[in-house]
Amino acid sequence: MHSQAALIVVDVQPDFMPGGALACHEGDAIVPGIDRLLRQRLFGQVVATQDWHPPGHVSFASTHAGRNPFEQIALYGQPQTLWPDHCVQDTPGAALHPGIDWSAVDLILRKGSNPAVDSYSAFQENHGPDGQRPRTGLMGWLKERGVSEVYTVGLARDVCVLWTVQDALAAGLRAHVIWDLTRPVTPESDVATRAMLQAWGVGIVDSASLA
Repeated sequence: MHSQAALIVVDVQPDFMPGGALACHEGDAIVPGIDRLLRQRLFGQVVATQDWHPPGHVSFASTHAGRNPFEQIALYGQPQTLWPDHCVQDTPGAALHPGIDWSAVDLILRKGSNPAVDSYSAFQENHGPDGQRPRTGLMGWLKERGVSEVYTVGLARDVCVLWTVQDALAAGLRAHVIWDLTRPVTPESDVATRAMLQAWGVGIVDSASLA
């Protein structure tokens, strides 16, 4: 058991699966492996994030007249990708995936609920109108429990997983990505994502190596 490590399960929700509103490439393929990993109870703490947007969220293309999904705009001085409406609060697509037994999870952290600010990372929201990135409170929660490193799985490898790992490092944690239990929005991003993780000193591991 990795007693001083936390497992962060990022946004494993139906809207990010094939057929969902914002499908990741092969997103459903990671569900059985994450379920097995949670049942093994290898980590001192387990956190699940849940994208949880109100209708009309600023990140939705439908909120911006004449804009289409996956276009980029400038928002608060930063690039913002416009997404299809997804993970709208209290809709089936926003639920934690029913194919996973979530009983081992110690904390469910809902993010993206501020209608004016997008939120990729488990640790901080994206830049807001004041130019700051509000904290989610996760780092304080982990510190209180003696966590010194995190392992990350989930969706999407090239967006929310990547931002979560980057913020974990900035907060002084050791960070790992369980590569086979993540998937990208677009697989063409994998080479660049892996190169960034390696350059940052992030451990890239396989789930079979953890037991």
